Amino acid sequence: MRNAWARGVVAALVLGLSACSSLSGVQRERVDAVIASARPTDVACLAPDRCAQPSPLRALGTDALRQSAVDAPRHYALIIDNGPDAMLARLDLIRGAQQSIDLQTYIFDEDDAGRLVLDELIQAARRGVRVRVLMDQLSALRRVDTLAALSAAHANLEVRLYNPVLGRARINYPQYAVAAACCWRQLNQRMHSKMLLVDGLVGITGGRNYQNDYYDWDPQFNFRDRDLLVAGPVAATMDADFGAFWNDARSVPAHHLRDVGKRLLGAGVPRLPAPDYERPARAAAMQALAADAGQVQARLAVHALPVGPVQYISDKPAKQDRAGAGQRWSSESLRELIESAQNEVLLQTPYLVLSKPAQDMFRRLHDRPEHPRVIVSTNSLAATDAFIAYALSYKYKRRYLRDFGFHIYEYKPFPLDAPIDLAATGAPLDEPTPTPGHGPAEALAMPGPGSSAAPYPYRAPHRASPPPAPVRQSRNDIDDPRAAMTRTRYRAPLSSEQAAKRYTRRRVNEPVPLKRAGVRVGLHAKSLVIDRRVGVVGTHNFDPRGDHYNTESAVMIEDPVFAAMLADSIRRDIAPENAWVIAPREKAPVFSGLEYSLGKASEHLPLFDLWPVRYAISYEFTPGPRCPAPLPIDHKRFRDCYRAVGDFPEVNLGLKSITTRIFTAFGAGLAPIL
Repeated sequence: MRNAWARGVVAALVLGLSACSSLSGVQRERVDAVIASARPTDVACLAPDRCAQPSPLRALGTDALRQSAVDAPRHYALIIDNGPDAMLARLDLIRGAQQSIDLQTYIFDEDDAGRLVLDELIQAARRGVRVRVLMDQLSALRRVDTLAALSAAHANLEVRLYNPVLGRARINYPQYAVAAACCWRQLNQRMHSKMLLVDGLVGITGGRNYQNDYYDWDPQFNFRDRDLLVAGPVAATMDADFGAFWNDARSVPAHHLRDVGKRLLGAGVPRLPAPDYERPARAAAMQALAADAGQVQARLAVHALPVGPVQYISDKPAKQDRAGAGQRWSSESLRELIESAQNEVLLQTPYLVLSKPAQDMFRRLHDRPEHPRVIVSTNSLAATDAFIAYALSYKYKRRYLRDFGFHIYEYKPFPLDAPIDLAATGAPLDEPTPTPGHGPAEALAMPGPGSSAAPYPYRAPHRASPPPAPVRQSRNDIDDPRAAMTRTRYRAPLSSEQAAKRYTRRRVNEPVPLKRAGVRVGLHAKSLVIDRRVGVVGTHNFDPRGDHYNTESAVMIEDPVFAAMLADSIRRDIAPENAWVIAPREKAPVFSGLEYSLGKASEHLPLFDLWPVRYAISYEFTPGPRCPAPLPIDHKRFRDCYRAVGDFPEVNLGLKSITTRIFTAFGAGLAPIL
């Protein structure tokens, strides 16, 4: 058995190393010739505006520049909480582009959302707009054929992949093992920055990638996420930032990668098939909505706020060079902002795993004689898409509550008041027919964020039914798009920003099983509000990966009206109908001090944290005549108004809970890369 295992490792290494070689100079020249001969150069429109459709969101940029002075820049900002609104904003800007579209992302899938955006980008290139798409290699589309076809789709469309490990666009399991063995640092250096920038006027950044579950289009699991649209002079900074990434040596044209280049040299340019949508009516409804400038104005543009000073915070690719250690990075800017707090820090992150500098900062903050209240919105185990990260967070609950003074609220998997358009997911609803005004097409026409109309309804389908049996995932699914698209229980490999987990066993990287079935929602928004005067929306999870490995980006706005609106959005997520509150357990009648001391000592061990009783658990608000409103955990009547619901509410306890405890016990060494 040992010899067979060794032979397998050697074979994998040989296979992987053989795949490490890049295209030769001669091969690159041949590939360039294939691309040049196949790329169309004709454009469909010669007008100066490239026949762009009227775009209310792009108009915010022209208005802002017209109203700006050198010493008094004008900006507009729009918080986009709802998934379909986020898709609508992107389509409006792409269709309204007259000169350039720059798109930077971590994940770009080939599902309905990804193909819809991809098709719109191709159409923009064909009418004469310069389109540049930069994707991180680990999650850049599913098929080599797609990248090969895009490389020759049009002369105005360029696709590059950031930091391609082993010189390839796609890597399989043996190649991933080789990359982990030979190139661990490069493998972990990912481009987590996200941006859509149109004509250097208007930009979008935030948590969303290009995949169904970021736009409420997945019938099983969707992210409660947040984008920020900004229009005005700050877009020039975003433009320069994109240029720094695009021109960096780590950004490689897709057709210069070994597997894509070999495909082009061996069989020529493949045909890019027309989008084959899983739900064509939904895509058509979104396209029709994007064609209606009045709807875009009413749902989105009218809610944009004129705001005060705006700053774009970003990491450059040099962050991933040892020589770049002397530069200032996004993590430092965010920590400096948090340390400026006097009254309140409102932090939202899906993965509450703090780096050592962040922990030191929060400890100093809490040690002040007059320290600010720190409120944290994050995922529960039932809601998270990254249970290993949750296990590390679970390990440090005592530290977060007692040493840092955190008030932690964990998002529920079935929130009752979330900005999720359930009708758009395609999941069957409790009701046999949609309620008036809330059908799939009608839901797309509802007012956008900030309006006085009712929010998007969240209704969990068949919530009393038992969870469905899991569908086993083949390790070949990553290379088989049909298999990947047809799984009904477990999420597609590209779905998680914990991208490397696709190369582990399914039970290690999937969301936990729940006691009830329904469309699960997981928090993915990354935002920060300081003293209701400064608001930040971006890509940084406030975690060790963001500190050390990933490049990150964010927009910081110093404006009390904007900050209050962002704070209200986060506070909606921590309301009792949407989140559990984390608080210390009731003290044991005997030996409570000994139990606390043993738990604390065990927590500080890098390994073998085996103490079974944790310091804190989840609590549910129980309203009543004596408890009309939620209370903080330090209120004297907290326990009168809340009931304990255990360590992992809603989770179907079993192997997953045991695995979570194992990672809590032995996984501290993973914290720097989570």
